[in-house]
Amino acid sequence: MGKLTVTKVAEKVMPYYFRLAWLNLRRNGRRSMLSVMIIAIAVFALTSAGGFGLYTYQSLQESTARDVGHITLSVPDYFEKDEEMPLSNGLKDSHIVIRKLINNEAVRTVQPRIYFTGLVSNGNKSAIFTGTGVNDREFSLKGPFLSMRGGKTLSDITSSRYNPIEPEVMLGVDLAKNMNVGIGDWITLLATTSEGALNAYDFKVHGLYSTGVPELDKRQLYIHIQSAQELLLSDKVSTLSVFLNDTDRTKAMMPVIDSQINEMTLNQATELTPWQDRAFFYNNVKNLYDLIFGMMGLVMGLVVFVSLFNTMTMSVTERTREIGTLSALGSYRNEIVGGFLREAGLLAVIGSMTGALLSAALSLFLMLVEVNMPPPPGYSEGYPLHIYFSPELVLSATGCVLAICLFAAYFSARKGVNKPITEALSYV
Repeated sequence: MGKLTVTKVAEKVMPYYFRLAWLNLRRNGRRSMLSVMIIAIAVFALTSAGGFGLYTYQSLQESTARDVGHITLSVPDYFEKDEEMPLSNGLKDSHIVIRKLINNEAVRTVQPRIYFTGLVSNGNKSAIFTGTGVNDREFSLKGPFLSMRGGKTLSDITSSRYNPIEPEVMLGVDLAKNMNVGIGDWITLLATTSEGALNAYDFKVHGLYSTGVPELDKRQLYIHIQSAQELLLSDKVSTLSVFLNDTDRTKAMMPVIDSQINEMTLNQATELTPWQDRAFFYNNVKNLYDLIFGMMGLVMGLVVFVSLFNTMTMSVTERTREIGTLSALGSYRNEIVGGFLREAGLLAVIGSMTGALLSAALSLFLMLVEVNMPPPPGYSEGYPLHIYFSPELVLSATGCVLAICLFAAYFSARKGVNKPITEALSYV
């Protein structure tokens, strides 16, 4: 009894016509192997680059959604118009809106925010700052997109550990460095109130953080939203950020939240803004990557086409007498062309499977071994490199490669079968 091998098992399992195509490919194994390698490299490059793009898109999407919220409630045209006075375009009765929306099962939380600017001083030196008044839970929502460099995040004001006579502030790491202050030091914030007067409060440095963007770290700080309202002498908030349990439900939740807002009797109109409309960096990066990956796919497709066209042309030329014999025995032209198409299809499938396995292996490797990318332009910190393995992306790449291979095979085989039988039989 003969020894079974993978090749023999494959030959027995394959249907008859594909078995013939497989045997024809094995007649010139070196050329077939080269074609499979080229297809595998093309699919590997496309799926790996696409997987990196998917990882980048999802990371930027989550970063933006965690920063600004999935849906932002504000007064109409809040992001297009400048405020004459702090909180002059703020929201009133925010606590009523929060109580209403928080009961929705799709809503994770609703966070009020106050945006303001002013001067920060250590007693000897002053600098301009951009401040944000937030709740303590704000920082648990940011997750890995806010890196603590010292101290802690803002305390819960309802906790017994919070001392109201020592209001807390979190400083960007570069702002703290410029002001020459550290954890436990005191600074003074000076800002214009909602009435146009100047007001100042002393704050104790509770934590230092980094956003990864040097320009933000030089100017940004966080304080409790109650402290911001006391500093600005107003009970309004700038915006309400609605955080959902699932980012993909943002579009579906827009009309739901809008209807809930309309059911309430508020003293002012409100506007809903999805995170995509505020994700300028995400949209620009996505458009750039789409163009890069599109050009890369076009180049890879051209390489595969030229390779397969060359392989099939040489195969047709070498088998011209075989084509003439098959024609003399009564085989139709479409049957002969079909044989070459099946050979090209097998090359495409085998090469695509090999490329997909390589892409999956690379994705698994990057999950087990930490590889960091250098900081992007405008950032001070790098980020871990990951490549998502997407079955949909593999199927799309396989479909494109299969179509290219079949087209190349048909274009090559058509010339061979169109030769007269006598000329094909006498071909040397």
